[in-house]
Amino acid sequence: MTTFGTPLTKNATKVMLLGSGELGKEVLIALQRLGVETVAVDRYDNAPGHQVAHHARTITMSDPAQLAALIEAEKPDMVVPEIEAIATPALQALEAAGTVRVVPTARATRLTMDREGIRRLAAETLGLPTSPYQFCDSLAELQAAIDGGIGYPCVVKPVMSSSGKGQSKIDGPADVEKAWNYAMEGGRVQGGRIIVEGFIDFDYEITLLTVRAKNAAGQIETHFCEPIGHVQVQGDYVESWQPARMAPAALTLSQDIARAITSDLGTGLNGEPAGLGLFGVELFVKGDQVWFSEVSPRPHDTGMVTMITQWQNEFELHARAILGLPVDTSLKTAGASAVIYGGVDAQGIVFDGVDAALQIPGTEVRLFGKPESFSRRRMGVALARAADTDAARDNAKKAAALVKPRVAE
Repeated sequence: MTTFGTPLTKNATKVMLLGSGELGKEVLIALQRLGVETVAVDRYDNAPGHQVAHHARTITMSDPAQLAALIEAEKPDMVVPEIEAIATPALQALEAAGTVRVVPTARATRLTMDREGIRRLAAETLGLPTSPYQFCDSLAELQAAIDGGIGYPCVVKPVMSSSGKGQSKIDGPADVEKAWNYAMEGGRVQGGRIIVEGFIDFDYEITLLTVRAKNAAGQIETHFCEPIGHVQVQGDYVESWQPARMAPAALTLSQDIARAITSDLGTGLNGEPAGLGLFGVELFVKGDQVWFSEVSPRPHDTGMVTMITQWQNEFELHARAILGLPVDTSLKTAGASAVIYGGVDAQGIVFDGVDAALQIPGTEVRLFGKPESFSRRRMGVALARAADTDAARDNAKKAAALVKPRVAE
C-alpha cells in the first residue's frame, strides 16, 4: 500500500523537480493534486513551475556542488529531472549512497542527457534500427564522416543540446561549415562534439509516450499511449496531433522498440527493473519500417496534446507512475496542439486575442507564464479537440494564430 502524507508537515511525501518550465509546471500540478509537497528548481527566478510549487529554488543545476547541497538540504523522497542540463554524476553519487531516489534512475538521466550515450545504447548495445551516424570533434572530422559514407543529405546535431538548438540539415558541401558553426553555437558546452546522421527518407515521425508503472501485484508493466504525430522546424516542435495514423505492423514495431529502450533505461543499480515514469520515444516511420531517433525519460513537448486528448494526460501519467500508482493511457478524443511563440524579445509581455482563440469550438489555451519572451521562445500552446485530427489541427493552428503576444505599454 502506498501512503501519502500531508504537504508542509513532517509526514509529507516530497518531490523535487530539476527543471521547472512549462512541462515541469504541469507535472508539479499533477503531483499536488495527489497531495505531494513539491520543490521546483530552475536556473532562473519565477520559472513557470516556481509559480505553482510549494517551494521555489534557483541554482545552477549543472554545478554538482550546488545540486548536491540543495538535495541534501531539502531531503526530498525523490528527485525528478525535467531537463538535460544537470550534473548527472552528482545524482548518480547521491543515488548510489542511498540519499535520494532519482526518477526513473540516475543512469537513465545520464545516458539521455547526451545523444552519444543514448545512440550507442540503442544501436550498439540493443541493436535497434537507427540512421547511420558518426560522432565528430572537429569540422575536419565532420567532412571526413560525410565523405566516408554518411553522404548528403545529412543532419548535424550537438551531442548536448535541447529543443532542437544547433540542429540543421546539410544538403551539400556548401552547408558543412555553416552547420558546424551552428551546432557549436547551439550546444550546451563550448567546443562540444556533434553527431552527424545519414538522412532517412521517412514518411513521418511520431512520439510514442511509453509508461512504466506498477500493477496491482506491484510488478512493473509497460503501457503505451496512442502515437502522436508532429511537425518540427529545425528540430523544434511546432504542432502535434493524436492519434497519428499508422499501419498496424509499424505500430507494433514502434512499441517493441520503445519497450526495449525504456526497459533498459529502467534498470536499477543492482540490475533490477526499478525505473518508473513516462518516456517520450521519438521514431521515424516509412511504411512498415521504423527507426529509433531519441528518447527522453520525462514528459515530451509534443505530448502536450494529451492535455486535451487523454483521460490522463502525460503529466498525470508521469506523476502517477513515479508514485507507484496505476495508470490509464486510453484516448478520450482526437486532438491537436499548436505552439504560441513569443514573437518579441521582451520581459513581462502581454497576450491579446485569447478570448478570440477560445471562441473556436473545442479549443483551450495554456499560457506558460515565462517571465521573459524571445521571438522564437515557446510561450504557450493552443489545444483543440475534434471528430478527427485534421479538423483538430486546423483549429489548433487557428487558435494559436489568434493569440498575439506584445510588449506591454
